[in-house]
Amino acid sequence: MIFISNKIKILTLAVLQTGIVWTSAQSVAKNKTETTAKAESGKIVPANLNWSERMLLSEMHRFPESWMLDFSKSPKWTYPAAIVLDGAEQLYAKTGKKEYYDYISNFGEKLVKEDGTILTYELEKYNIDLLNSGNVLLYLYEKEKKEKYLKALQTLRLQIKGQPRTNEGSFWHKKIYPYQVWLDGLYMGMPFYAHYTNDFSKGNDAAKAYDDIVFQFDSVQKNLLDKKTGLLYHAWDESRQQAWADKQTGLSPNFWGRAMGWYGMAMVDVLDYLPQNHPGRARLISYIRFFADAIIKVQDKENGLWYQVLDKAGEKGNYTEASASAMFVYTMIKSVNKGYLPQSYKVYAKKGYDGIIKNLITIDENGVVNLNKSCAVAGLGGKPYRDGSYDYYINEKIRSNDSKATGPFILASIEFEKK
Repeated sequence: MIFISNKIKILTLAVLQTGIVWTSAQSVAKNKTETTAKAESGKIVPANLNWSERMLLSEMHRFPESWMLDFSKSPKWTYPAAIVLDGAEQLYAKTGKKEYYDYISNFGEKLVKEDGTILTYELEKYNIDLLNSGNVLLYLYEKEKKEKYLKALQTLRLQIKGQPRTNEGSFWHKKIYPYQVWLDGLYMGMPFYAHYTNDFSKGNDAAKAYDDIVFQFDSVQKNLLDKKTGLLYHAWDESRQQAWADKQTGLSPNFWGRAMGWYGMAMVDVLDYLPQNHPGRARLISYIRFFADAIIKVQDKENGLWYQVLDKAGEKGNYTEASASAMFVYTMIKSVNKGYLPQSYKVYAKKGYDGIIKNLITIDENGVVNLNKSCAVAGLGGKPYRDGSYDYYINEKIRSNDSKATGPFILASIEFEKK
């Protein structure tokens, strides 16, 4: 009995010791986890999140109120914020994180007065850039049903009705740029036009609007496409009056990366709202295929990125540019996910995406993500006069964390993160 009792004691002690060891190991693991979590939580942007959230949180840190996006000094109705907020809408739907919704809502609250007037917006200027942020109001009206958003949206729809057009029916880019069609304008105006039509128009009114939207792309393909390369020129002057315009064709002289980027995003985003049975869908999808084939030819074979002036990679001063690269990646990966492009195109989108992360992104010690080497702005005409030359494009200001780059990067990341 004594022998058995001792054996039980030994076994009990062994179990207790094992328990102590296990408890100790569990405690160490717990402390390690807590230490890691504490270290990670000490960062403004945790590294264990997906790139989409890391970039959005970085933008929210840089620009605490959404009207500040793209370095705005005071609340102003401009287009770049809407691109980042498009990503915020999708991330809110995916994560349910209220801070993302609040960030979007802040834009509407600050920019739209209670009577529906839009801060700093002037309808009579007929600037197509200013339609893009209407997408934020469409989202907020769907969510909140505030009358002020409806009134503001109706004002923006009036702009479309009165927007000056070329003789064949393409929208002028701005009233101050007569007879000029810019690739930028397709992104600035057409997704909003399609989204508004989807939400508010019925019957013949809707049919006419959708036909008009598709026509804008048809006209661009006809007038701005270079058949040799498949690339599209930045702009076209129907009147041939501008110094930058070729006297025979009316075309500007170069293929600017971001202009092509705007055009690609315009096509994939319009298709979100164009009815499945609309005959123009097939044409838009064919344009996307031609577009993708053309940009793949000028994609840098080593780093996967695209240049400020697309077809002049080796020329002095040209550089791999962030906004165009992010826009092309977004256009291709979304097109693959939606079935507009075959799966084989994903490899080019992934090469571009990896190239952005490897070559253009830097991360601060606090976890904040920066996207570098974006052209701040480029256009044609105006004062001082922008002549559309190669030297003009490569000498425009380059900066980091431009919303015209961070926004498309967030959108591209969301597409890659889809299961």
